[in-house]
Amino acid sequence: MRILRTAAEARAASRAWKREGLRVALVPTMGYLHEGHLSLVRLARARAGRVVVSIFVNPAQFGPAEDLDRYPRDLARDTALCEEAGVDALFCPDAGEVYPPGYATYVTVEGALTAGLCGARRPGHFRGVATVVAKLFAMVEPDAAAFGQKDAQQVAVVRRMTADLNLPVELLVGPTVRETDGLALSSRNACLTPAERAQAPVLKRALDAAAARFEAGERSAAELLSAAGTALAAAPLARPDYVDLVDAETLEPAGPALVRPALLALAVYFGATRLIDNAVLTPSFGSC
Repeated sequence: MRILRTAAEARAASRAWKREGLRVALVPTMGYLHEGHLSLVRLARARAGRVVVSIFVNPAQFGPAEDLDRYPRDLARDTALCEEAGVDALFCPDAGEVYPPGYATYVTVEGALTAGLCGARRPGHFRGVATVVAKLFAMVEPDAAAFGQKDAQQVAVVRRMTADLNLPVELLVGPTVRETDGLALSSRNACLTPAERAQAPVLKRALDAAAARFEAGERSAAELLSAAGTALAAAPLARPDYVDLVDAETLEPAGPALVRPALLALAVYFGATRLIDNAVLTPSFGSC
């Protein structure tokens, strides 16, 4: 496995593989890898002959009061996991490589895709996400890139940016990977105390409570949100940031009754650690 540190090295490796007729897939990460990331590596491998994993904790997507300094890091562990998974190259640029002195260019996706959910609670977050993903695409020049459904709003933003900027990158989206108790895998899970970790599966239980009502025929957005909220209230350490229903494609607020696929998304604090999760609710044809 090759270790790449600069944009020039990443670009040269990618172009050499393409001259051999190989497709190149990128798995962008902020490190502290887990099975969710490795599932994306496998997804990328199925669609490309060479796989590059990037590790970069992007300061541009963290607000001044957020957990940039607390974000877990372990490059030696990540390197070993990537080697074991058969990754062809690990791209680990430093902040000065991505944002050199005088850097002044950012990518902003406007409208409903960034106005609500995490975009409303974390001003500037998706500007940072769109910018770093655009830069990674420019540095690695992948044919495809893999993202996880757990970060559904991020996927929507990157999809819009890729289309709007005519970037020749196929987006691959892998399903959310969970622990046996339902907690979605996240690098931030390592920041939970034992008591917080014990209660964190309440996020999945809240999604399941609303989904069960939905499957039983409930279409009222208010009732579905109430079901999720009631489930969250059973965990005293959980402090909801938001519980929202939005259109699954546009991320515009869902109407009072669901007639189109909707994304039920939530963000919950446990102490200083913020976790997100989501589920898609799809009405059957003929539903009212």
